[in-house]
Amino acid sequence: MNEPGANLATLKALVEAFNAHDLDLIMSFFAVDAVLEMPRGPDPWGRRHVGAAAIREGLRSRFEGLPDVHYGDDTHYVDGDMGISQWTVTGTTPSGEPIAARGCDFYSFRGGKVVKKDSFWKIVEKT
Repeated sequence: MNEPGANLATLKALVEAFNAHDLDLIMSFFAVDAVLEMPRGPDPWGRRHVGAAAIREGLRSRFEGLPDVHYGDDTHYVDGDMGISQWTVTGTTPSGEPIAARGCDFYSFRGGKVVKKDSFWKIVEKT
């Protein structure tokens, strides 16, 4: 089992890396065999990316789809090798549509690295 304090520091550093749009730094937190499940996709679990190369590509596309993406109002919880981050994601699509949604990520750790990140967003409906 990893040190919970180290995993908590990892979650906080990941939010900072995502807000800096620093793919190299983000990827430094992931194991080479990690899994990333995005909130949208063709399957009930969203779009699944397996392995570092696929995760990098999935995150690169996230930054293209929301070039000014930002995760704020974040809180983090850790229990052993499991962690949760809650946040509000904001950004603007390339077509100019603003996005604001509350969401969370469920994390699994192994040896100080993220081995799974499962992301969920609230669906905001236009009224």
